Amino acid sequence: MKKLLHRISEYLRHADLLLYLLCMAITAVGIVSLVALANTGYIDTSPGIPFRTALVQLGAAGAGVLGAFILSRIDYHTIGKLWKLHLPVCVLLVLLTFIVGEGVGEADDVAWLRLFGGMTLQPTEMLKISFIVTFAYHLSKVGLRLNDLRNVLLLLLHAGALIFLVHKQGDDGTALIFALICVSMLFIAGFSWWYIAACAVLLAAGAPVIWFYVMNDDQRGRILALYTQGETAAAYESFLFQQNRGLIAIGSGQVHGVGLFSGEHSYVPAMRNDFIFSFIGEALGFVGCCGVILLLCGICLKVLGTSYLALDDLGRYICVGVFAMIAFQTVINIGMNLKLLPVVGVTLPFLSAGGTSVMAVWLGIGLVLSVYMHSRKNLFLDK
Repeated sequence: MKKLLHRISEYLRHADLLLYLLCMAITAVGIVSLVALANTGYIDTSPGIPFRTALVQLGAAGAGVLGAFILSRIDYHTIGKLWKLHLPVCVLLVLLTFIVGEGVGEADDVAWLRLFGGMTLQPTEMLKISFIVTFAYHLSKVGLRLNDLRNVLLLLLHAGALIFLVHKQGDDGTALIFALICVSMLFIAGFSWWYIAACAVLLAAGAPVIWFYVMNDDQRGRILALYTQGETAAAYESFLFQQNRGLIAIGSGQVHGVGLFSGEHSYVPAMRNDFIFSFIGEALGFVGCCGVILLLCGICLKVLGTSYLALDDLGRYICVGVFAMIAFQTVINIGMNLKLLPVVGVTLPFLSAGGTSVMAVWLGIGLVLSVYMHSRKNLFLDK
């Protein structure tokens, strides 16, 4: 017993407890919000287990915390070297969705695999974590030869193949997050400004092709609805129903909100996942929204801080990848809720309902904790 307590004490002494606490706090806000949402009757209305969504989220969060603990105990160099194991498994699971995949809830893409007990798994969320590790490992191996043309092409092929796979599955919101993670990691690795300029020119030149031949009518409509003015805007008004409802909910919360369990809540489509921020805005008001944003900003800053503790490029790139995942998902999701950005199906980290989503974010935190705990600089400072 003494040996076990000693090991726990040693772990707590070297772990980033503030990061743990911030993540626990934001996860708790999400679970309580889902309980309150179930109380409104807008979710979990079918016969079965009461508060099922909140219970699934709680179980997934618990599994995620356990996964983060396990990853934190493993040297991130070992995790990087195991890319031949986790990347093929994640890709295979995504490929399975093309054969036996299912849609879930309000989502219009077939991106989930049915598991036992009515549970589902979204493989692209697991692939996101594997991509951060493998791309970081690839960048660290390239090192100072990053801007050699051959290495640039291989890196772009590495990221592009996975982005294309997720796009073909129909989950363009997640594909966008993959692309932003890739750009962030390349930038921090010292990607040449000449290549950045060339990519920008190619993207601008290819924009018409993307608009007319890659994007579908629904995606184009969501963008045109936000940015079209005048008489033609009425033609796209139907695309704004969800965002208009979300804005009404946020506005009705005013400063302090109507309360989580008041029962005076507006209905917003997908309010348990993509639009949970609108529920928080109505229930907890401007103060609650600011609190959620501050917690997420605190997590992002802690992750970035860990990147400075890392003594090698692999650890630094992993932290930047996790930072990019959380930061961009937060900005895009809140932008959707505030009607500043089109709806692209991106969840709010730690808060949106979705077992795989919350587990994936916690696994990302586990990678950051591994970098933190296996940094000699950190161990030296703690002694």
